[in-house]
Formats: sequence, C-alpha cells, structure tokens
Amino acid sequence: MRALALMLPILLAGAAPAHDGQDAWAEQRREWNVPAEPFRIAGNVWFVGTEGLSAFLITDPKGHVLIDGGLPESAPLILANIAKLGFKAKDVRYLLINHAHFDHSGGLAEIRKATGATLMVSEGDRRDIERGRTLGRTDLLGFPPVKVDRVIGEGTHIRIGATDLTTHLTPGHTRGCTSWSMKVTEAGRTLDVLFACSLTVAGRVLTPAAESEFLDTFAALGRMRADIFLNFHPGAFGMEAKRARLAAGDPFAFVAPEELGQRVAAARMGFETELARQRAALKK
Repeated sequence: MRALALMLPILLAGAAPAHDGQDAWAEQRREWNVPAEPFRIAGNVWFVGTEGLSAFLITDPKGHVLIDGGLPESAPLILANIAKLGFKAKDVRYLLINHAHFDHSGGLAEIRKATGATLMVSEGDRRDIERGRTLGRTDLLGFPPVKVDRVIGEGTHIRIGATDLTTHLTPGHTRGCTSWSMKVTEAGRTLDVLFACSLTVAGRVLTPAAESEFLDTFAALGRMRADIFLNFHPGAFGMEAKRARLAAGDPFAFVAPEELGQRVAAARMGFETELARQRAALKK
C-alpha cells in the first residue's frame, strides 16, 4: 500500500500529466498482479493471492470464506489458486472485502459470479462497492461494481461449520475499513489470527471525522491480541521471509505476537506525519 499512498495525492490533485499517472498505475498493477503460489499459513487459513495483493481462503468441510478480491485482473489468479489447492470455487460460501479500493475490490464481481458466494461488506464501504469507484475517481481507480448481499457491523460473527470469524470495524484508510479475527489450531497450539485492514492514510483528506476514525482504530487495535498478523498486501506483514521459514519446516513461522503492536505504532507515526503535513498546507 506504500505505492498507493505515495501516488494518490499526486493523482487526486491532478499534479501529474494524465499519461504519466496512467503509466505509473499500469506498472504498479503489473507488479501487484504477478502470480504467486498458494500455500497454507496455519490451521485452515490459506494464502491464495498474488505477489502484491493478499487474498485469504478459510476452509471448512461445510464451506469456505474468501477475504478480498484483488484487482479485476487478479480474479482469475485467485480462482486458479483455490483450484490448485484442491478446493472448489463453488464451495466458497461467503465473500468478504477489507476495504473498497480498486486493488482489493476489483475482482469481487468476477469472483462472486464464479462462486455464487454471499458478499458481505460494512456499511461504510457499501456504496463504493456498489458503484464501483472510490475517492471520486472512475478512470484510474474504478472497478466493476457489485451488489452487496449483506451489511456487516462491529462484532458480526461469520460462522460456517467450525469456523467463526469476528468482524471488527477499523475505519480510517476508508470509512468502512474492516478487519476480522479468528482462532486456529496449528501443531497442537491455539492461535489468534487477525486479518487487518490497511492503516495508511493513502491520500485521504484528514477531516476531523477521518482523524477521529484513525485514532479510534489505533486504540481498538491496541487492545487486541494477535499471534498471527495478516494484511492485504504481503509486504505489509513480511510474508516472503515467513513463508521461507515455513517451507524450511517451522510450523509457527507466521507467529509473531509483537507484530500487531509494532504495525499499529508505525501506522500511527505515519498518520501523525501526514496530519501535520495537511494542517501545514491549509495554512499556506
């Protein structure tokens, strides 16, 4: 998400020529969408995304949950990864989205069509998902719109078989940014997993309401525990290094109880820096 944070202010302000912005985004999309091999993280949680965009499959004999859809061009890769693991797309019962930006919501329409899954979205991002755009842009940042089946809120449980995901509203990055927590069992240990929404400002104008959202989210996450911290960009949770340790035989390669606190602290620093920059700009 760092690239998104760096480029959005320029694009939204119209500071760069259109072709320059389009070329930059085209290159970023190619980098994000490089195919990646799927693998099991811990318990019944699997990575099925691309090199630059996470998608997580949570499996159960009674049906599966898929979190995130990547770019529009990511959908075939995500569906192929599900099949590569031996699971069927039609067994995906619930489709979730962490936030309504094009690099996470873009593949939802195609994935929903392929799976027939129930799409569940927070109220804060529902409108953007259904109109296929966010931040007022329809060209570089647009994505195929998709009808939301069910609105979820703070504390909503998503249950299927033995799987129980708890919804946490963590607004800031977008108004409807959503995270989920669950427990898994790995090698005899019960572990708390957090699928954390992005925490960067990413070009959002920090109005008093937006500022309050970020501060509330930092506080809420600060009260949570996560043995395994996952994010929707692999680089935001050091996936490659952890995956290498997993492949070398460490079943707890993704276990890092300190990571949630570290990520929140870093995000808060970035937020405070951007808030100061925006306030200074208003005084000019």
